[in-house]
Amino acid sequence: MSVTVPKSVFQFFNQLEKNNNRDWFNEHKPEFKAIEKEVKAFYNKVLENLNKHDDIDKLKIFRIYRDVRFSKNKLPYKTHFGGSFHRTKPKLRGGYYLHIQPNNENFIATGFWEPAPADLLRMRKEFETDDSEIRAILKDKKFKSVWGDFVGDEVKTAPKGFSKDHKAIDLIKKKQYIFIKKFTDKEVLSDNFISEVDEAFKAVRPYFNYMSDVLTTDLNGVSLI
Repeated sequence: MSVTVPKSVFQFFNQLEKNNNRDWFNEHKPEFKAIEKEVKAFYNKVLENLNKHDDIDKLKIFRIYRDVRFSKNKLPYKTHFGGSFHRTKPKLRGGYYLHIQPNNENFIATGFWEPAPADLLRMRKEFETDDSEIRAILKDKKFKSVWGDFVGDEVKTAPKGFSKDHKAIDLIKKKQYIFIKKFTDKEVLSDNFISEVDEAFKAVRPYFNYMSDVLTTDLNGVSLI
């Protein structure tokens, strides 16, 4: 029997969006805890599937409580579930993320969201030296059909120390190396959503294999671990 996302998760978050206050949430907390239990079971099944073809050392499901200390938005609760799956370092790099939010705001993401400065420089130096391998991965039909192109922030012209006229400047100027795949609410509630997530995560492996190799060696190919 397939593990599925309960329809109640969308219903609850739609209500919470209209009543995002502590009194309403506390009154409906038993309902939330029941939904959270089912959703956690789904995330853990995703983890189980991932560990059949990858090595994940940690699943982190983010709490519903918002940190409002430094935010203009003072609403106390998130209206989504988010969970990240961390590959086992130092050999394996990259990670996976699953976001469940009503009104077709669902998505999965993968790649390098906030790479450490040393890792970001190493990636950029690799692309500066040779961009053929990463371009072959990005142009692969199966990969492209699932993940499309890189999304995320980038600098306007060129990072310090790099030429804005370099043939790989489109890759070098990125600050994030991530991919996002979106899903409708109907797709998330379907019986085969969990397998679609797993197949998408499988499809990113060539990218992760390449990036893990880059980030565990120097520019001469000498191992750093």
